[in-house]
Order: sequence, then C-alpha cells, then structure tokens
Amino acid sequence: MFRGRSRHTLDSKGRLSIPARFREILDQRDEDCLVVTNHDTCLWAFARSDWRIIEEKAAGLPQFDKAVTTYLRYFISGAVECPIKQGRITIPLDLREIAGLDKEVVLVGELKRFEIWEKSRWEEEFRRAREAFPQISQALSELGI
Repeated sequence: MFRGRSRHTLDSKGRLSIPARFREILDQRDEDCLVVTNHDTCLWAFARSDWRIIEEKAAGLPQFDKAVTTYLRYFISGAVECPIKQGRITIPLDLREIAGLDKEVVLVGELKRFEIWEKSRWEEEFRRAREAFPQISQALSELGI
C-alpha cells in the first residue's frame, strides 16, 4: 500500500523519481510499470495490476450512459503506461500540462494509488483537507473508520 507524502523535482524531460518506499511495494508485487492518468487537478498513479481491475470494471459499464462516456473519455483515455527505469518514470507532456506539473511536485500515497500534484496546488488542497478533516473524521467514525 502506498502511504506518506514526499516532495520531488521533475526534470525537463518529465522524469520523476519514485520514492524508495513506493518502489519496494512495486518490487514485492513484481511490478515494473505504473499506469498514470489525469484526475481533477492532479495525476493518479496505479500499479498495472490494480489498473487492470479498474479497466475490467469500466468495460462492464453501460456504454450508452452519458456519465460512463464522460468517465471513459476523461479518466480512462488519459491512462498511459509508464515503465519504471532506474527508479524513475517519464510522465508524458500532455498529462503534465493537464495537472499543471512543472518542476516541484508532491507525491501523495493513497493506499492502492498515489497522486502526483504540482506543489502549490497540493498545498492549497491539503489546507482544504485539513480544515474539513474534523467534520469528515466524525462521519467516517460512524462508518467504523
């Protein structure tokens, strides 16, 4: 499971170092590739095997439903396999542009995936999450979390 936050720097070619703790998880699962896609104002990165589960579920959705079409057009069509080479991946330019990634980024572990944020966007999102957390944690405690 991916957990924790870390700051990183993208180089001019869009290469991103994957934290050692994330690489260990991927190595244990014999994964040598991440699937990266756009989501809201950040990118989501999945181990290939976890991404396959999402694809299988998406393939079974009703193809003429407008919400499904939007989901497929935005989320699924944005997915790119990014091989891990020397502990790094290369994020394609179009995904970097969608997420506003330039140089300073933050990786945010979220169990089965991790997010890749432009640093200032992350700081704003984290501020909102911190402010909402007391109310959200109360609701989650009622669910047993």
